[in-house]
Amino acid sequence: MALSINDYQERAHETADYLGMENGDYRYPVMGLSEEAGEVSGKFAKAVRDSNGIIDGERREAIKKELGDVCWFVAEIATILDLKLEDVMQGNLDKLASRKARGVIHGSGDNR
Repeated sequence: MALSINDYQERAHETADYLGMENGDYRYPVMGLSEEAGEVSGKFAKAVRDSNGIIDGERREAIKKELGDVCWFVAEIATILDLKLEDVMQGNLDKLASRKARGVIHGSGDNR
């Protein structure tokens, strides 16, 4: 049985335990997201530095774990903002499809 996006969000929040969470304090999850995204980037940087960019099985698994941490923080931020991940993700796909249809997928700026 596949895990739905919204089920993941709910289950991830059940593991949340940080100061301020009961008051909707977003600081820890936002800073944590930045930290974990940096760890993902760092795994790739070390692959470039040490292995000519090759992602072997061990490095792939390490990246998978860091991506999971990124997902947890994104889910927690969405929960704090009373957003469903399903809606966030669908909105992103709709935005990108619109940009592609209008031929501006490769441009820059939020309002294209």
